[in-house]
Amino acid sequence: MYTEMFKSFSEQTEKSLAPYVKFNKMFTKNVEELTELQLAAVRAYSDLGLNQLKAVSEVKDVQSFAEFNSQQLETLTKLSQQLIDDSNKFNAVAQSFKTEVEELVAENVKQATPA
Repeated sequence: MYTEMFKSFSEQTEKSLAPYVKFNKMFTKNVEELTELQLAAVRAYSDLGLNQLKAVSEVKDVQSFAEFNSQQLETLTKLSQQLIDDSNKFNAVAQSFKTEVEELVAENVKQATPA
């Protein structure tokens, strides 16, 4: 008798907590993806900055200064493209998370609404 009661209670608890478990898994996955993107972005921007420091340290005369300046447009273009790419990646992750949460909410509203 008690075994059946505890089993029933356990099943009801699992069923009522299932949406929270799903949300926590989605949230964790989203944080993980955002963290990976941020780390990759920091690495890319750090590499770009270090390359710029190395390039400016090579400036020794007017000729090398002119070469350094001519490379700045290319560097700015590269930086702009990196920023756009990173923004698109972050946007895609956010949009995916939003869609998943909306689906979860719709599913739970449907289950909670009597037919």
